Amino acid sequence: MEFTRREMLVGSAGVIGAAVLAGCQNTKPESSSRASSLSNPTIDRHAVISRHNPMVQKLDPYAALTVGNGSFAFTADITGLQTFLDPYNTDFPLCTMATWAWHTTPPDPGIDPANYRYKLYDSHGRQVPYDTDVKGQAPLANWMRENPHRMHIGRVGLVLEKPDGTEALPRDVTTIQQWLELWTGIQESQFQFAGQRVRVRTTVHPAMDALAIRIDSPLIRNGQLSVRIAFPYPTSAVNMADWRAAEKHRSNVVLGDHRADITRHVDESTYHVAAAWRDGGLKQAGPHEFVLSGSGASLECTIVFSPTPGGVSAIPMFKQIASASTRYWEDFWTEGAAIDLSASTDPRAAELERRIVLSQYNTALHCAGPMPPSETGLLFNSWYGKSHLEMHWWHGVHFAAWNRLPLFERSLDFYQRILPVARDIAVRQGYEGVRWPKMVGPEGLDSPSPVGPLLIWQQPHPIYYAELCYQHNPTPETLQQWQEIVEQTARFMASYAFLQDNRYVLGPPLKTVSENTDPLTTTNATFELAYWRFGLATAQKWRQRRGLLPDPHWADVLSRLAPLPQAGGRYLMQEGMTDTYSKWNWEHPALLGAYGMQPPPPAPPPNRLGVDPSVMRQTLAEVMKVWQWDRCWGWDFPMTAMTAARVGELELAFDALLIDSPKNHYHPNGHVYQRPGLTAYLPANGGLLSAIAILVTQAKRIATADSTGWLHAGNWALHSEGISPLL
Repeated sequence: MEFTRREMLVGSAGVIGAAVLAGCQNTKPESSSRASSLSNPTIDRHAVISRHNPMVQKLDPYAALTVGNGSFAFTADITGLQTFLDPYNTDFPLCTMATWAWHTTPPDPGIDPANYRYKLYDSHGRQVPYDTDVKGQAPLANWMRENPHRMHIGRVGLVLEKPDGTEALPRDVTTIQQWLELWTGIQESQFQFAGQRVRVRTTVHPAMDALAIRIDSPLIRNGQLSVRIAFPYPTSAVNMADWRAAEKHRSNVVLGDHRADITRHVDESTYHVAAAWRDGGLKQAGPHEFVLSGSGASLECTIVFSPTPGGVSAIPMFKQIASASTRYWEDFWTEGAAIDLSASTDPRAAELERRIVLSQYNTALHCAGPMPPSETGLLFNSWYGKSHLEMHWWHGVHFAAWNRLPLFERSLDFYQRILPVARDIAVRQGYEGVRWPKMVGPEGLDSPSPVGPLLIWQQPHPIYYAELCYQHNPTPETLQQWQEIVEQTARFMASYAFLQDNRYVLGPPLKTVSENTDPLTTTNATFELAYWRFGLATAQKWRQRRGLLPDPHWADVLSRLAPLPQAGGRYLMQEGMTDTYSKWNWEHPALLGAYGMQPPPPAPPPNRLGVDPSVMRQTLAEVMKVWQWDRCWGWDFPMTAMTAARVGELELAFDALLIDSPKNHYHPNGHVYQRPGLTAYLPANGGLLSAIAILVTQAKRIATADSTGWLHAGNWALHSEGISPLL
């Protein structure tokens, strides 16, 4: 199976045209066959969601609001558009992004990926090549790592002119009232400028990459307010935009009746922008800048972005798109699961509920596209906008638990598409089956890195996804869809394990989840060993479902796989690491994930091979006591909560979700800060929702229920609907 990036991007963009416009009448999210409707809902969904509508009254980069549909997103400032870039540029850049929009910087002479030299690692006497080496080939390795990168496909902002003819500064905009109505997906901004009121509403069509804008102000008529559409040259930087390289790209426009069609040529990438408006006219103000002016007290326009030309013959306007958005988001909130924490007496309950609601919205915007998302989704670039496949679990499995599995399924076909790439990696390294890459663009090619190619914890992920899909849809079609991926993934896992002293070991070389130890000496990490057991055991179950006998080699690996390392009644991060809790108590506390993120064994382990809940309970207690939470990552807090819930410590699970750490700070817009340059982090949002699903599932087993159905755990009260178990 071979495909070009262009073919894949066009395919992932979907159909934009008459079929899509017809689809304006049917924009309901797909429903899983397991639970397409919720019986007798008693939670006031609208009240729960609406009390967490983000409200903005001053310029704050961390309050920048986004509208989108899972494949396209537009992030705005206090004006509801991208008017003031500079105050946001460092902390929270304002970008317009689509899942199909990628750019490759033309390589300098001599840069050819075919010439990349792999580094050889000794793996039990065998030399195995990994793409980890930069020495002597830094320009080539860096180019491969940075390309392709996602593109900022167009700025849409206001031009606000003061009476003296100069453009407004942020301080000239006053009396700001901005909010995002989560129930409808419509953002509204109201403010004062030049003594007049301005009202701006923006929204995105749920089935096409279309931004709809409605502006009301007397300033339109006198020419003090207009709309700027501008295009930067792409860059791999976080803000994605080089506004000083006009000569490197082209914007060709064809003007029609209340419509403009712009073709963008950016090196080898081409995309198309169609703009339509009701009244007024559009003029070209620069090589890549266009200004739309109105003649009355309102200005309405729609801007459609597409990877293919001629996509839309009749462009819908604001009212039609707002109606489609409202139907979509109403269905999203009413057909998905819900949780209400309002009866809790813990003073942190309102904040946790806010995080849960905004995480649902943000992951629907940024983690529901046709390929695994980047860690900052469609906000701005992190790691050049590439996907980290070990993070795909954290971005997406929660959709299944919250009755929104189809939103996750949109990206799962990616594994089928890159199967040939994963097979090539395994063949190159002398393993069977397929080895999934780590940091990828749309073609699935791994990116050179001293760390990424040595990770293995993403390998069982596709087996987890297959089992999750089968749990929700136990049909022959599901088996057919996933059988090759499950089989080939398990073949690699079994061949990667090495028989040494009558036991199978993992590594070296091996980079663990924590990424903070020497890959040349790391062997038998707790998380990876447990996940290997889950993956191979589940793959055997899939063979049984298909009427096949168990694979004897997989069975041998399972029976003789090294035990989870422990000392003093607690698990260690990896074999021999007896100073886990004194020297290595930073970065991800991944050992907890062996009985949290990963499902527990079906019964208490009869031998040394399984996860022992009593040992994990002691491990959790020590981690909570000594871990350096300021040196963790956003998904570590929900991972810890998952383990606490699995071992029956419900109140501790809530405490873990709300640990006070800079890496666990949720902005007003619901995104999670990590560090400068990484001021949003979607794995934290997705992880929170998965942790809540596990917590609710466990609470139904062990918490006290009152006569109205509320579950109580200490100062916490839970009322949930439609949440189903993860594995």
